[in-house]
Amino acid sequence: MKYIKPTKFSYLPKFLMPLDVLGLLERDPFGNSLLVRRIMIGIVGWLTYARYTVVNRIQIEGTENLENLPINNVLFLSNHQTYFADVIAFFQIFCAVKWGFQNTMLPPVYLLGPRARQYYVAASETMSKGIIPRFFALGGALTIERSWRAEGREVKREVDTSANDKIAQALAHGWVVSFPQGTTSPYAPVRKGTGYLIKNNEPIVIPVVINGFRRAFDKKGLRFKKRNTLLTVRFKEPLQFGPDETVDDIVAKVRHAIEQDAPTWVRQNPSD
Repeated sequence: MKYIKPTKFSYLPKFLMPLDVLGLLERDPFGNSLLVRRIMIGIVGWLTYARYTVVNRIQIEGTENLENLPINNVLFLSNHQTYFADVIAFFQIFCAVKWGFQNTMLPPVYLLGPRARQYYVAASETMSKGIIPRFFALGGALTIERSWRAEGREVKREVDTSANDKIAQALAHGWVVSFPQGTTSPYAPVRKGTGYLIKNNEPIVIPVVINGFRRAFDKKGLRFKKRNTLLTVRFKEPLQFGPDETVDDIVAKVRHAIEQDAPTWVRQNPSD
């Protein structure tokens, strides 16, 4: 991991920033208020808390791997099962860890002071469809244009070259959640952009493996499909990368860490 001094931004001139002891006028690298973000994360957290703890049951493992992390340059890489339910669960857990909770979201007092330096990577088309996604975007979405998929179909278009710069800025400021497969389909390939991102920024990389979200919620993660489902979130130890590892080596290591190596039956039936 390469040490990067955490960035700090404010609506105040630099010489007045020390006066804002409560951080009420802090902003992120993209000009968004951290106070507004805390409020948004708190509201969404309270509205969705019962979805994980009452309607369904959440089992969390490995938050001891998060307790001593720096406040920035940490990249969480996870398999993906719904558009929003996964991310909301992660943000709740991050806030709980900030308050000293270990492997639990009970009780939700941590939502009184949510963690603001957290982001998630999302497709711009997903975040622009409707009021709810736009509302969720205020909680820290890093929107990117996918070059390989649009409107549920495979496409080929120019790579969004601003995406890695945007994620690098977010890493310098806080924690970033990314879904390196870029789709909710299981066993999809990990995109090489993730390998370049890791090689160029050298963040601490925490693999995450989730399960149950696809059974419990619809694809967007907003409606229930099956109640009383066990939702599991497992944070693994940080991945270690050698200086001589290639992008392909990094991609393979990430794919294995998030347990998305395709089983034999998937490799034999790629069109299913």
